[in-house]
Amino acid sequence: MMNNIKTMVLIVMMSGLILVIGHMVGGFSGLLIALVIALIFNFGSFWWSDKLVTKMYGCREIPPAEAPRLHEMVERLSANAGIPKPRVLMMENDVPNAFATGRDPAHAAVAVTSGLLQTLDHYEVEGVIAHELSHIKHRDTLTMAVAGAMATMIMFASRIAFWFGDRNNLLGSLAIMILGPIAAILIQMAISRSREYEADAGAARITGNPNGLANALAKLENVNRVAQVQYADPATSHLFIVKPGVLGFIGNLFSTHPPIQERISRLTKIS
Repeated sequence: MMNNIKTMVLIVMMSGLILVIGHMVGGFSGLLIALVIALIFNFGSFWWSDKLVTKMYGCREIPPAEAPRLHEMVERLSANAGIPKPRVLMMENDVPNAFATGRDPAHAAVAVTSGLLQTLDHYEVEGVIAHELSHIKHRDTLTMAVAGAMATMIMFASRIAFWFGDRNNLLGSLAIMILGPIAAILIQMAISRSREYEADAGAARITGNPNGLANALAKLENVNRVAQVQYADPATSHLFIVKPGVLGFIGNLFSTHPPIQERISRLTKIS
């Protein structure tokens, strides 16, 4: 409950930041325009975010005949989680990773890369699938889609504020252009990190085996560290179970994902 309240407060903060930027650009009229655009972004995120992200990554739905063990696993774990079985999608990519998408459990999908099935063993894949099902169960997929869309809008609006804002207040416009995106990233990071920890704990409850996900996370981190593959768009990289690609110190500092070692440590403490 507290996690949900925290998430709602942070989304309200993002909405407020959008309205502040709109007011700086065009006064009350700018505020109203920002409000309308924010509503459009949220409406679009609700209805079409799953279609956009699956198309972006070239995901295809795989039938049960093509991957019977994977479908059996998803069906069994979905029953454990108490949600309908989501669609099962595949991304042709050698780097192991996975994400979930969809506005609610009845309209959800789990996508895995081909590399995930080649790299992890049965129990590790179970942990990853259960993690994504936990996101679906708690509607994190919708929350993060909205947060991602709003963060993108804030970054765009902050640039508009600089170029078309009050010419007599260049310092304020410059501050908005710099601080607006940073604030959006920090808020999105706070939402995403808390959701990742909860999804990890949820996966342990669904499978009854926290070590499966812990071992999977260790392997995923090692592969992503050396793969040097930046295949995820920054606007959607928060959807994946581990941050795609290789991050430097600054990248890790502002990552939407919590540190892998901390996630593993928390999982190993679950009995």
